[in-house]
Amino acid sequence: MADNSANLPGRRLKFSLFLFLMAISFAECSHNDRFSEELFIKPFSSGHVMFHFQLTTVWNVSIDKPDLFQHYHLFPKSLGDVLTTYKVKELHLSQTQGLWKHEKWGYPPEDAPPGAELWVWFQPHAGVDQTWADLVNALSGLFCASLNFMDSKSTVQPRWSFRPAGLASEFYSADSRFIRYSTLPREVVCTENLTPWKKLLPCGSKIGLASLLNSVKIYDGFYHSLGLHVRSVCQDAQCLSPATELKQTLTVVYDPTTNKDGKQDWSFQSLFDRTLQSQCPLAETRKIYVDVTSQDTFPKFTLSPLPDFVLNQKRSGEERKIAVYEIRNHLSSSSLNLKAVYEDKLMFSNSSLPPVYANRFVTGYGLERGGVTCMIYNTMSSNTTVIFMETVPWFLRVYFSSLKLENGGKEIKPYKISFIPAKDRANPYQMEIVFRLFANSVTKITYSFERAFLKWTEYPPDANHGFYVSSAVVSTVLPLASQYTATSQSVSRMEESFADSSGSFFLRLHTETLLVSLPTPDFSMPYNVICLACTVVAIAFGSLHNLTTREFAATDPSKRKGLVAKVKAFFKRGQEKAEESKEKEDKSINQKDRENSSENKKDSKETESDGKT
Repeated sequence: MADNSANLPGRRLKFSLFLFLMAISFAECSHNDRFSEELFIKPFSSGHVMFHFQLTTVWNVSIDKPDLFQHYHLFPKSLGDVLTTYKVKELHLSQTQGLWKHEKWGYPPEDAPPGAELWVWFQPHAGVDQTWADLVNALSGLFCASLNFMDSKSTVQPRWSFRPAGLASEFYSADSRFIRYSTLPREVVCTENLTPWKKLLPCGSKIGLASLLNSVKIYDGFYHSLGLHVRSVCQDAQCLSPATELKQTLTVVYDPTTNKDGKQDWSFQSLFDRTLQSQCPLAETRKIYVDVTSQDTFPKFTLSPLPDFVLNQKRSGEERKIAVYEIRNHLSSSSLNLKAVYEDKLMFSNSSLPPVYANRFVTGYGLERGGVTCMIYNTMSSNTTVIFMETVPWFLRVYFSSLKLENGGKEIKPYKISFIPAKDRANPYQMEIVFRLFANSVTKITYSFERAFLKWTEYPPDANHGFYVSSAVVSTVLPLASQYTATSQSVSRMEESFADSSGSFFLRLHTETLLVSLPTPDFSMPYNVICLACTVVAIAFGSLHNLTTREFAATDPSKRKGLVAKVKAFFKRGQEKAEESKEKEDKSINQKDRENSSENKKDSKETESDGKT
C-alpha cells in the first residue's frame, strides 16, 4: 500500500505529460489542414445566372508519401485511401449535364464536356494500364457512376493537351506514360452522383453552402457540372514543402426569366427553394462573391441584403466589380436569402464574343462515309498557339490523308502532329495538332471517316439513336482575361485569383459532342431467320424421321372409312361400352339375388329340422 502511494505522483506526472503531448499533436493536426467554402455568382446578358460553388481542402501532406497520408482530419478518408492505393499523383473528374455556351456566357470557372471526363497522372511505376483499370472501378463505386466503362476502347495518353495542373517536374510532365484520359459522353448525371460528392465535404451536406444544394432544383437548371480535382500545391510562398489540394466544384446555370414575364429577379429561395441558415465551423473562409460589373451595360439590379464591401479588381487590364459577402455577418439575426431585383425587363442584346471559342459538327450524308469539321475562332488582335486534341472511336475509320487545316481558304501547316491509329475493339484514334491561330480569323479543321460494320451483339438497345463521339479539346494561353473566370493555377481560393496580375491565362475548352449514325441492321431479322430455320428443319428432319422409324403395311383402299363413318363408329363404340357396363351391373345384381335365395333356403331347412326334433 505504501509503494502504490509513493508511485502516485510519478504516475500523475506521466499522465499529465501524456495529455500535454496529445494536446500538442492535436493542435498540430488541427492546423495541418484547412478548409474554405466560396460561392461565385455571375449574371449573363442572356438573362441566365451562374452559381459556382468551390469547396477547397488543403492538407499539408504530400500525396507522394503514403506513410504520412494516413491521419485524416478534414480530408475525406474514402477518397484518400483510393488515391494512395492506386498511386495517384493528380486526379481530375467532371460529371456534366448540358452544354456550356461560350458565345453567350463566356468562359466557365471549370470547363467540362457533356457526360463524364476523367484524367489522371500516376506516380512513376510499372503497370499503369492495370492500375488505371482498377482505379476507374474504385471511383465508379465511390461516385455511383459508370466510370468502369472507361476501358481501353475509350482511353488515350495525351502528349501535350493535359499537362499536370499542380507541382511536377519538367521531365515528369513531358512523359505521357503516366497519364490516362477518358470520357463517357453518354453518361447521365443525377442525384446518385451528387449525394456521394456531398459526403466528401468536412461539414456534410446540411451545414454551410452545401445546404443550398437541393438536388430537385439543381437538376432543373440549363447546365450543371460536378467537379473533383486533386493536385499537389505549395504549402507556403517559398514552396519548400508540397501539400495536397482537394477542390470540389459545382457549377449551375439557371434562367430566372422562366414564368416571370421577362423579369430577371432571383434569390436563394426562388432558385434553390432554400435559404442559407448556417455556416461550416470548420471553414476558415466563408464568402459569397457577386459579379456586379454588368450593372453599367445590362439592366441594373439591386442586391439585398447589401454586401459588406465591393472589390474593384483589375485583372490583366480588365476591371471588374465584385460584391463580397462575409457569411458570418449575415447569419447573426436570421437566415441569408440573397436577392437580386432588376429595374427593367430583360432586353436581349449582342453579347461580346470571347477571345477564343470553337464549334464542331458532322458532315457528309449516307451511312458509308462522312466527316467532321471543327471551326476555331480567334477574336483577338494577336496570334496565339493552339493545341487541338480529338479522340475518335474505332468504329469510325479515320483517313489521316484527309486531315486539313485551312485559314481564309488557304491550307496551313501545323507545328506538330501526333496521330495514333485505332485498333478494332482495342483502342480509339487519337490526334493532337499544334498550330498557329491567326488574329481575327477562323481556322477550319476537317477530316473524313468511314463507318464500320459492328457485330449485332455490339449494338446498344437503342441503336437507331446513334453513337456518341467525345468532345474535342482546345488548349491555349490567353494574353488577356476577357470573360475569364477560372481560378489561377498558382492559388487555391477564388479570392486570391481576383487580383491576378499575371499576363498569361491558361484556357482549356471543350466543343460539342457528336451523334453519328452507323449502319444498323433490322433486328427483327434474327427472329425471321429462326422461324425460317425451324420450319426447314421441321419439314426436312420430320420427313426423314418418319421414313426411318415408322412401319408401313398394305391396306385395302375399299375398306377405308370416311369421316362420317369414323364419327358413327366412335359413338357406336361408346354405346357398346355403355351396354357392356349395364350388362355387368345386371349380372352382379342377379348373382346377389341368387346368393340371397340360397341363404334363405338354408335357413328354412334348418328350421324344419329343428321342428322335427
